[in-house]
Amino acid sequence: MKVAKTVEEIRRIIADARADGAGSVGLVPTMGALHEGHYSLINAARCECDFVVVSIFVNPTQFGPNGDYREYPRSIEDDLAGCETHGADAVFVPSVDEMYPAGFATTVGVAGLAESMEGRCRPGHFDGVCTVVAKLFSIVAPDVAYFGAKDYQQAAVIKRMAIDLDLPLRIVVCPTVREPDGMAMSSRNAYLDDEQRAQAAALSESLHLAERLVREGKRNAAEVIEGVRSLLGEKAPLGEIDYVAVIEPDSLEAVEIIERDVVIVLAVRFPSARLIDNMRVDVPKASR
Repeated sequence: MKVAKTVEEIRRIIADARADGAGSVGLVPTMGALHEGHYSLINAARCECDFVVVSIFVNPTQFGPNGDYREYPRSIEDDLAGCETHGADAVFVPSVDEMYPAGFATTVGVAGLAESMEGRCRPGHFDGVCTVVAKLFSIVAPDVAYFGAKDYQQAAVIKRMAIDLDLPLRIVVCPTVREPDGMAMSSRNAYLDDEQRAQAAALSESLHLAERLVREGKRNAAEVIEGVRSLLGEKAPLGEIDYVAVIEPDSLEAVEIIERDVVIVLAVRFPSARLIDNMRVDVPKASR
């Protein structure tokens, strides 16, 4: 496995791989602190692509002024070992100065999809995400890029960006990987103390409640949201709810009456970490 720290190095590595016969390049963009969720993306890329590149870069532009950029977990040696174990061919580990050199003045943004939920709670977040992902797509020129479904809105925004900019690649969104108690794996989970961690399991439990309510015939989204909020208030009192929403899977628009498949999304802020999760809920055909 090769490790590159500059744009020139990673481009040379990929060019050599293509010259040696690699017909497809897969990219897994990450911010490090890798866990089984990230490794599932690398595994998916390994199954589909001839050459797999993982990027590790804690992107400062997607953190707000009160964000946790400086405290964000960093474990580069463990990350590199994990990448090699799971079959990555190259890892791109640029510095901030390499990605944002002096004079950098361009921002990429997506209107509409990026303005609700995370976009509303974290102003500027998706501009930072889109800018760094657009740069990674330009640098690596992958045929396929892999993202996790846990960040549902992020995946939708990136897919929109790729379509709108006519980027020649395919976006693959892989299923959320969960802990045994159902909690979505996240690098930020490491921030939680034992009490917060125990309560955080209520996020996935509340999503399963929403799914059950819909499958049992509940069609008023406000009632489903109230059920989720009630469970979180009871079982995760340390958490402050940023939002719970029932949305249309593609447009991300809020749904009032559930007539077809939806996604339930939520964000909860604990004292040590802000967590997000989601679940797609398929409405039984007979009740549509």
